[in-house]
Parts: sequence; structure tokens; C-alpha cells
Amino acid sequence: MSELQLTHLTYCGANLPPAQIIFGPELTVIYGASNTGKSFIVKSIEYMLGGADLAMVSEGAGYTQILLVLLMPDGSPLTLLRAPDSNSIFLYHADLRDFVMGTPDASVTAVHNARSRNSLSIHLLRALGLDEVLIRKNEAGGTRPLALSDLLHLSLVTENRMVGDVPPVLRTGTATTRTAELSVMRFLLTGEGDPAVDTGLNAGQRRVHKGQIQLLDQLVLDLSSKLRTQENERQLRDRLIRIRTALDEQSAPLRRVNESHREAVDSRMEAARELATLDERLTEVSDLLGRFKLLEAQYRSDLDRLAMVNEAGSILGYFKVGTCPFCGAEREHQQPSHRAEETTQLHTAVAAEAAKTTALLPTIADLEGEHTALISRRVEAQSDIGVWDQIITELEGGIAALRSDVEELVEERSVVERELELQARIAELDDKRSRLVGEGAVATPPPTQHIPTATVGDFDSILQQTLNAWQVPAADHAEYDQYYAEIRAGGRKRIECGQGMRAVLHSAFTTALARFCMDRDLHHLGFVVLDSPVVTYRDPEPDDIDDVELTSTVVDRFYKDMLSFPGQAIIVENGDPPTKVLSEAVTYHFTGTASGRAGFFPSSMH
Repeated sequence: MSELQLTHLTYCGANLPPAQIIFGPELTVIYGASNTGKSFIVKSIEYMLGGADLAMVSEGAGYTQILLVLLMPDGSPLTLLRAPDSNSIFLYHADLRDFVMGTPDASVTAVHNARSRNSLSIHLLRALGLDEVLIRKNEAGGTRPLALSDLLHLSLVTENRMVGDVPPVLRTGTATTRTAELSVMRFLLTGEGDPAVDTGLNAGQRRVHKGQIQLLDQLVLDLSSKLRTQENERQLRDRLIRIRTALDEQSAPLRRVNESHREAVDSRMEAARELATLDERLTEVSDLLGRFKLLEAQYRSDLDRLAMVNEAGSILGYFKVGTCPFCGAEREHQQPSHRAEETTQLHTAVAAEAAKTTALLPTIADLEGEHTALISRRVEAQSDIGVWDQIITELEGGIAALRSDVEELVEERSVVERELELQARIAELDDKRSRLVGEGAVATPPPTQHIPTATVGDFDSILQQTLNAWQVPAADHAEYDQYYAEIRAGGRKRIECGQGMRAVLHSAFTTALARFCMDRDLHHLGFVVLDSPVVTYRDPEPDDIDDVELTSTVVDRFYKDMLSFPGQAIIVENGDPPTKVLSEAVTYHFTGTASGRAGFFPSSMH
């Protein structure tokens, strides 16, 4: 996009040495003592670009020509020559740096006049391709051509305006110019001027369609108030992708931990079932052992008794006469070997009965062995259960942490999706409104204060990035409130801050606006001139004094950021800039003394 560049400012007078400042194409810093002409340089640039008047300083006595050389969009130089207290500006298509005697190539007036095509404003706007741009001048829908002064106050900020109460977007702060000033801001952020009013519809149609437009505008305002973030649609969609990616990354380990937890629970249940089986068997074995212990004495008594019977039978077998002690047979009925056979049968019966009784005793020993083994295994099972309980507890802790992260991501995803839905609805309403306007449905163009929410969000991002780069404390959630034409940061309006913070916010707004336009190839003059952007700033103290002159981290970070400014920047400050700035930027040090450069005008004139 076409831009201008300031080459030098020179004061000339007959028989006087020129007072000159040559500006670098990138960063120029003019610093030093007070009352040395630093702010006068800023006011002179403003005067040369169409300012109404310039209060001359005593050191400027005898200087009758002021030269400001511009590098035009096509790369050619243009010298503007204007005398103090004059509305005439003479143009020379050359870079002149001394007292001018030649005939000018053209002559224009410093006063912008829409009916005249011979003003400096129209001449420069034509070179910038902006001479056909219209801006809205009142709520009735009237329009006027864009003027150079509409853009200049958004690029050049004097010391009084830097700390003043008037919001940066407004030039005068009066109600009569507010509509036009808001329209200019909308033009810079969107690149779209205001259309000329079409009055072809009758009054009734205009009222109906105006009501439709007002309803749509109110709906947009209501929806915009529900937005919880200043991110635009692209930023939100990028964040949604990151959230979904993070969810995928978090879900995989959560699934793995859940699976491990399930396996641990299954193993613990298996160990618990085994323990239950062991307890059941232990109960049975203990019961059997108890019973067998009661019978054991009886078993051994029976064995002793059988042994006695066996022994008695052996003794009885030696008798020769009388009735048989085993079967009761009389002598005459006994065979010769009768007693030996009966004795053998008795021994056999006793041995068989003793074997049956003795066989029960190993059963008790087996039960005792089983009982011991069961108790040992039960201890192991209980230990296994304790181990699984510990593992399950650890896994549940991991699950809780992972689930908390996932829940936060899910909540954040819901917020982003809700924001996208609101923005889609706002875009839909904007589209309906545009179609109504495009179809000639209304005679009134869109309200100047209405800038698409996504566009404002993009600008707010640049503004916040600027404040972050400068490390300004308590300046989060920075935004441009288009409906009140105010800057907010840290939950406070700019007007509610001290002078130091007002200066920092004004500087951030001006540079952020320039970056926004330049990065998107939108219209901008191409330079910023800032008078005392951080000289009154200091880090906040408990009593909130923030307007004491003191170099701070903010000052150093401000200069570091301005070294990478995409356009031309001219900074006027009292304090010394960092060493890196002194080595990389074009700098002028005004000492106010005989040593070095005393001030803007040659020291011989002081």
C-alpha cells in the first residue's frame, strides 16, 4: 500500500545557518534536556502537514522558511515550503535543504477544502490513492471526502495529546466530529470507506429498512457482549485444533491407565475370590480337625483294647481241656487243631480291626498339613490383595490427574465452540445487513462505530502483543472499545489511568494501528511520530503513582520493540535511550549546554 516517509525538517533564514533534523528511514530518536526544541520539532511536522498554526519559539527568530521533505509513494522527493503564519505551501519536486530562492513547481493551501482541488491534503491523498475515499460525517448518513488531518492525528501524537483525556482514536473529542473520527478508524481497520447516501427510496421504505438495520445492529451488539474472548475466528479455530490435538494426546494415556486399572481390579478380585475359597476350606479343615481331635483319644483306646484282645487270644490258645474260649464248643465237638485255628482267626480279626482304626490317624496328619498350607497361602493371598490395592490407588490418582486435564480441555473446547458459534451468528447477521445495504434497502450506510467483531479482535491482538512486548504490568485484556471509542487494559479505561499509563496506552494504540495496517497492506501514512511516549512512566507502586519520571523496564522494552517497527518511527523523549538504540537508530542528543548539540536551533542563536 502507498505510504509516505519523512526525510528531513529544516528551518532556513537569510544569513542564518539552517536548523535541521534528518530522519532515518526506520527509527529516529531525539532525546535530551527539556526546553531544547524537541517537542517543537513534532509541532513543526504537524504544521507542515496542514496544521492550523505554529507558536514560534524565541530561538526561531529570523527563520522565515520551513522545509519538510517527503519521500512520496513512487520514491520521488517532494519539498514542502511554508512560512510561519502562512496558509500557503509551495511544492518542489526535489530534496531542498537550504534557503530556497527558486520558483515552486506548485502552490497549494494548507487548509483542506472539499470544494477546492488545490489543498495539500488533496495533493497528498491523491498520491496515496485516497482522494476518492468518503467518510461519514453525521448520523443522518451524510458523507465528506477523507482529509489528511483525519489520518495525521493517528500517526503523529503531540505531548499534550499523549497524556490527554481525549481517546487516541478521536482528534478533537467534540460531539460534532465524533462520527467522522469513528468512521476514519473503521476505514483504516477495514479498508472500506462509507458509500454516498442513496435517497431514492421513499420515506416509508427508509423507515422500515432502517428499523431492520437497527434491529440487526442491536442483535450484533447483544451477541458481541456475550463474547468472552477477543480472539478472531481464525485464532479460535487454531486454538480448537490445538485443544483437540491435546485431547487426543491426553485421551491415549488415560485409556491406557484405565485399562491398567481395570486389569488391576480384575486381578484384585481374582485374589479376593481365592482368599474366600481358602477361608471356606480353612473353615472345613478346622472343623474336621476339631472333630478328629476329639476322636483321636478314642481311636488310640480302641487300638490298645484290640492289642489286649489279641494278646489274650494268644494266651487262651494254650489251654487243652474244657470248653473252647473262642467259640464255646465242648471238648467232644472240637477237632485236634481246633484251638490253633480259632487263635489264628482271632489274630486275623484283631489285626483287621486294628488296621481300620490305625488308617484313620494319617487322615488327621493330612488335615493338619493341609491346614498349615492353607494358612500360608492365605497370608500370600492377603499380601497379593494389599499389593493390588496399592497399585489401584496409584492408578486412580493418575486417572484423577489425567481426567482433570481432560475435563479442563473439554471445558475449554466447549468455550471455544461457543465463541465460534457466536461469531458465526454475528457474521451471519453482518451478512444479512450487507445484503440489505447492497440491495439498496436502506439509504443509511452502516453505523460508523460498527467494525466487524473479527476485525476488532485482530486489532486487539496486535495491541495486546505490543503491550506484552513492552512488558507493561497490569495491562492484560487490552482492547479497543469501538462503541465508546476508548482503550481498555487491565480492566480500566485509559481515561481512568494516571498520565504515565495514558501515555503508554496512547503510544501502544498508535504503533499497534500502524502495524495492523502495514501487516495487512491497508492504508496508513507510513510513519508514526511520538512525543514523550514513556518519559512519564514508571513501574507501579503501592499507592498507584505511575506518573513520575523514571526509566524502567517498560522504557527499555519499548525501544527494543520500536527497532523492529515495520514503518518509519520518530521518537521524542527526555531520557536517554538504551545503548542498543544509540548504535542502531538515528539519534540526536540535545544537551541544552555549550557541549554537543544544544538544541534544534544552532547554539549561536541561543
